[in-house]
Amino acid sequence: MKQSFLVDIVQMQNATWQGTVKWLNGDREEHFRSALELIRLLDSTLESVSPREEENES
Repeated sequence: MKQSFLVDIVQMQNATWQGTVKWLNGDREEHFRSALELIRLLDSTLESVSPREEENES
């Protein structure tokens, strides 16, 4: 399953980003306090996609 995200960088402080990420395929929105936290949020979503779902989309 493909995922789409809208990332809104609100500010940059302590050499990293703070903002929100919104899932366009659902009603989820999360705040993040660092670029690493943003990457972890996105990665957790992509890990939840089962291999079977990926095969069906190919």
